Amino acid sequence: MKNKILNLIRKNRISSVELADALGKKGVIDGLMPLNQGNYIAGEVWYCATWRNSNWPLHQQLHNMPTDVIVFIEGIDCDDRALFGDLVAKSVCLYGGAHGILVDGLVRDVHRLRKENYPIWCKGRSPLGCFNNDVPPTADIEKQVNMRRATLNGAIVVADDSGYTIVENSRQTQELFDKLEFIELQEDIWYFCIDTLKLSTYETICKKVYLEQPEILPSALQEKLLAYNKMFE
Repeated sequence: MKNKILNLIRKNRISSVELADALGKKGVIDGLMPLNQGNYIAGEVWYCATWRNSNWPLHQQLHNMPTDVIVFIEGIDCDDRALFGDLVAKSVCLYGGAHGILVDGLVRDVHRLRKENYPIWCKGRSPLGCFNNDVPPTADIEKQVNMRRATLNGAIVVADDSGYTIVENSRQTQELFDKLEFIELQEDIWYFCIDTLKLSTYETICKKVYLEQPEILPSALQEKLLAYNKMFE
């Protein structure tokens, strides 16, 4: 099912907005926004973390990162220090074969990250970096990391200029696939109503006049809408 959903997302270039709608307006962590504009990534998450004001654990985990993933990096107890900069971004995105990086924390070397247009989503920036000390996790940190890894590894993520949306493994279902297909159809209908029929957004999105008057739509859209009529119940 994961590959089926990912193929649909990539084929139709489904946005983070559409995916969040399909999830019932869920699937994001507050504050993660694109560092650079114009990037779009869709793929499978690989989670890693660093902690206690050190990025040693981050380098250690990235040493064994898989290819063809979106790397999710979490900073725990890092006191608003940047988790990494240009070297890690280059190693992960250029040489490591990752599609991009989501950072639950801060980054630095922003002039370089922007020059290279790395696909990075983060919470902000700081010139102040982490130390490079081999520090063990506390019991609480280890528990948090294990829980997050179990939740996020293998999740599907779409990230673009609006932000990002994550689909955890438990939500990668046929129901989600059907909702994504329906949302794609709904977008086609809404744009037709607004662009071609010149209906207002109130008539189109709120009142959904096309449900009571399906004849205003082209036959192809009518047929597709009929196939998904149960989703309006």
